[in-house]
Amino acid sequence: MLIPYFLITIPVIALIAWLIFRKKSTLTVNKYTINAQYRSLLDEHVNYYHKLNKRDRKRFENGVANFLADVNIEGVGTEITDLDRVLIASSAVIPIFGLGNWRYANLTNVILYPDTFDKDYQFEGEKGRNIMGMVGSGYMNGQMLLSRAALLKGFSSAAGKGNTAIHEFVHLLDKADGATDGVPDALMQHEYAAPWLSLMHREMHRISEGKSDINPYALTSEAEFFAVASEYFFEKPGQLQAKHPELYQQLSQIFRQNAADGTD
Repeated sequence: MLIPYFLITIPVIALIAWLIFRKKSTLTVNKYTINAQYRSLLDEHVNYYHKLNKRDRKRFENGVANFLADVNIEGVGTEITDLDRVLIASSAVIPIFGLGNWRYANLTNVILYPDTFDKDYQFEGEKGRNIMGMVGSGYMNGQMLLSRAALLKGFSSAAGKGNTAIHEFVHLLDKADGATDGVPDALMQHEYAAPWLSLMHREMHRISEGKSDINPYALTSEAEFFAVASEYFFEKPGQLQAKHPELYQQLSQIFRQNAADGTD
């Protein structure tokens, strides 16, 4: 989900002030290195990592360590745990695992809430708390907000085709060319942009007619279609390949991964 830049309310200003004046995190992570506890959490909770061979596991671990060294993770109303760090970093590494030394230059902070929150970044009360994740623009540029409940669900057996954190990191990849428009120009050659747009619109039409198992939230915009389809690609690649072979092939080219190797 994207934050419109014009929704700068008092809670937003308060959040920005907190980000500026917060105490620095005490977490220290050496680049290229993770400890045994993190490695154990990866193996237990991140199926993507669990299926990798020994060499690729090491490369994934390096990506996790680099991400944690580059990006600050803070909790609002909650303490950050090792599992939070491992799952957030894994959500970042999975979409870029085939992209060489890609780094999220457009991200400085991940802000974790205990549960869903509203458009004013409040997580208490019963009304309007339906947001699971956001990436910021305007005054919130460089920030990502996530719900811990959604983060944990994305790596659980109940995830299905969805993973909120991966969804938000795909938005950041989309945004790397300056426009969050569903066409990740930084990841694809120019001549493939038009065919990708055409495929997106065909698939969106099928969703609107009830002829697709892709989450209808993908109809919100091309940017949301790309993020939703990417969740499906990483969470249930074999199923996506069987039901949407052309979409699977296009996403394989964008992410430079054959995610259907192995099992879902």
